[in-house]
Formats: sequence, C-alpha cells, structure tokens
Amino acid sequence: MPSESSQSVTELLRAAQAGDAGAAERLMAVVYEQLHQLARARMAQLPPGQTLQPTALVHEAYLRLTDKSDVAWESRQHFFSAAARAMRDILVEQARRKAGPARGGGRRRRELDEACAVIEPLAEDVLAVHEALEELEKEDPVKAQIVLLRYFSGLTTAETAEVLGLAERTLDRKWRYIRARLLERLG
Repeated sequence: MPSESSQSVTELLRAAQAGDAGAAERLMAVVYEQLHQLARARMAQLPPGQTLQPTALVHEAYLRLTDKSDVAWESRQHFFSAAARAMRDILVEQARRKAGPARGGGRRRRELDEACAVIEPLAEDVLAVHEALEELEKEDPVKAQIVLLRYFSGLTTAETAEVLGLAERTLDRKWRYIRARLLERLG
C-alpha cells in the first residue's frame, strides 16, 4: 500500500479541509494511486461485462469524498473507509440502474445457444451483498467496515488490518466468520 505515512495523509486531509489548495493537490497525488489500486482490485472481482472502468470509479468516489465540506477527516482510516463506502454506493447505484425497467430489469434472458451465449452480470448479486452488508452494519459496524475494505475496496488482510488498527490474525478470524455468515445469508 502506501509509502506515505498515515500521519502524513491525515495531516494533508486536515489541511485540504481547511482550504489549503496545495495540500489538496498533494493529497490527491498521495491517495489517487491507492484509490486506483482499490478500484482495480474491486472491479477485477466483478463479473465480465461491466461498463464502469476503475478510473471512472475512482474519480466519482473522489468527487463524492471531496464534495463533502461538512466532513472532518479524522484519519487515513476514516478517509479510506469513506472511499470504500463511496465505491460501494456507486456500484450499487449502477446495479440498480441496470436492473431498472429501462435496462430490461425484470425480463429474463434466454440463451440462443450455448456456444454464443451472452451472460449479463447479475445486478441482483451486488444488491444482495449490499442488503446483507446493511444488516451486518446494524449488528456490528466493525465487521461491516471489514467487508467494505476487503470486498468493495479489494484490500488485502494486511492492508485492512493496518487501516483498522487490528492484528492480522484477529482480522483474519473475523473475515472468516463474516464470509461464512454472508455465504449462508446469500445462499
């Protein structure tokens, strides 16, 4: 992950929020590549046929994050958690649009023949994960945060542990539990 220290990112976040344009530019340079890596990792986990590109996901998420003047960034963890949530929200919105009536939502595809079958990724899958995550968030916000960072942002166990300030073994144990629970919930 980053070569920039957590303290440095936090300081840049606070300075940018205070109106320092130079800090905002430095912040973008520091976090852009990290956000792009997260988006690429997340998009790689999605089924083929996605029209949203990682760069567009990063730009939209960054715009949403910097558009919030009322948010006081407490730390690098807070920023990247918000980035993961923004990416999740964007992907859920896209899935809902694809499932809508204007995009053929509700209609079933029929394969013309197995050799030339076109399989559209299921928007329902993203929506089902979103709903399961909302339930988990009500019960245990930390576990929901782990899902955001691992599933929607594509962070590794080590990176997620660093962001959340947990031991890797603790995070790994929680992740195994969460995955089993979500698999049970999602069928």
